Amino acid sequence: MPLSSRYAGPDGACAAPDWTLERITRPSRLFGANGLRTGADGRIYVAQVAGSAVTALDPDTGEASPVSAIDGPITAPDDIAFDSAGNLYATEITLGRVSMLAPDGSYRVIHGDMPVANPITVHQDRLFAGECRMGGRVFELDPVGGSHRQILADVPMPNAFSIGPDGLLYMPIMATNEIWRVDPAGGAPEVVVGGLGVPDSVKFDSKGRIISTQVASGQVLRIDPQTGAREVLAQLLPGLDNCTFVGERLFVSSIPGEVTEIRADGSVRPLVERGLQWPMGLALAEDGSLFVADGGFTYTLAPGGKPQLAGCLFSLGFPGFVRGVAPAGEGSWVTTNSMGAVMRWNMAEGTSTPLSKGHEILYGLAMRDSETVVFADGGAGRVLLAGPGGLEELARDLARPMGVAITARGDVLASESAGGRVVRCEGGRKETVLDGLGEPQGIAVVDETLFVVDVDRKEVVACDLATGRRETLASGLPVKAPPGVVPKLLGGVGDMSGPMVPFCGLAAGDANTVYVSGDAEGSVLRLTSEGRR
Repeated sequence: MPLSSRYAGPDGACAAPDWTLERITRPSRLFGANGLRTGADGRIYVAQVAGSAVTALDPDTGEASPVSAIDGPITAPDDIAFDSAGNLYATEITLGRVSMLAPDGSYRVIHGDMPVANPITVHQDRLFAGECRMGGRVFELDPVGGSHRQILADVPMPNAFSIGPDGLLYMPIMATNEIWRVDPAGGAPEVVVGGLGVPDSVKFDSKGRIISTQVASGQVLRIDPQTGAREVLAQLLPGLDNCTFVGERLFVSSIPGEVTEIRADGSVRPLVERGLQWPMGLALAEDGSLFVADGGFTYTLAPGGKPQLAGCLFSLGFPGFVRGVAPAGEGSWVTTNSMGAVMRWNMAEGTSTPLSKGHEILYGLAMRDSETVVFADGGAGRVLLAGPGGLEELARDLARPMGVAITARGDVLASESAGGRVVRCEGGRKETVLDGLGEPQGIAVVDETLFVVDVDRKEVVACDLATGRRETLASGLPVKAPPGVVPKLLGGVGDMSGPMVPFCGLAAGDANTVYVSGDAEGSVLRLTSEGRR
């Protein structure tokens, strides 16, 4: 069945009386967009790491159909390829393996020991795959269970590669900013061209010229493989991932979920428009703009505007895969990242400074003052405070704490997502503030009102901290996953990211305005009231 949105849950998100619920960003059609491959049926197949999904797109209409769904057999596919029998091969990057999905739906692992498995290609039914990491290896694999042959070792981050018209294997080398080629039979590699914009894919057009996407610069390049001469076919935003041809038509993918046709005259046509992969943490700046954390990408959203890219994993001084965020004044933000660190990010200067590191799985955070941050380590079950005096434990033995908020009196509140409650944390102890919840994640406090997003019940709940009165402000929200679907929790990607687990963020502008991450559909939602509180 064709998909108009990636979220297959029931319609019917609604707000309580006197509240209005609206999307301030459109839903995303894909869970990001990584590897691209044209199938024998002429459709474009899109690998999606964040959603553990593969989707087929009609190149004319953009109509999307599921091939392997979010709860299907494939986990975190980064690149894909087909053989002549129609078998789909995928690199499962977070699991470090290569798998095969047959036309009849059967699935099996081809090779299970390839850390950061990423590039893959099939040439005359020969299967090649590699590891996108420092010291990566490139293999020819036997898809029927025989021995695997190593072609190269100690390669600095090879990415989506292809066999050229000359029979050599051409590969973008991200860490050296070059494109190499090597004989698949083995031998020393040769540099084809360097000084690029961090290349992450290589394909060939019908005239034997290299087409390569540049993840850092956002350029799509055409390169002469004999001379290294290059020309820019298109200038897009940073985050480009892969490319494919449908006949003579060129399409490129972008990690945030965009698929774009690059026309021969230099114009571009969005087949699938840019979206959000999750999103996660939300925070408001002093000017009223909303900061949206989306893992490897971050955005600012001005009132009435569209998301503007603030930075990404390939930006100077980026603080890492961002999950939680809080404003820190003067164009700075404090974030939690997937590598277990709390970072102060000065966007204008392009610098990030660690405030605390070495933690397990970090989620939400809040600033107590300009030098002191409180944050939740869900993996360790702790809420911690980092400031000029060092690190202090505010509470331990919590059931996966996620959201953090600080009241006007200075009380620290945290949601226990696996405990179904919100607690007050102080001196290593916790005290229940609000219980009877399903899976609370993001929280915020305005005056005496606590706001909580409950991803299990798909609700936003408000609680008066003075009286204990609670009210459901919205229900049926597109958060976590569609009913009945258990999303995969993704591991890390080498040195680029730790575990990519989700976090449904919430922010409150005042007692009448609440923002929620619609992480099941890739949107940001806003709840507003006419000043009833």
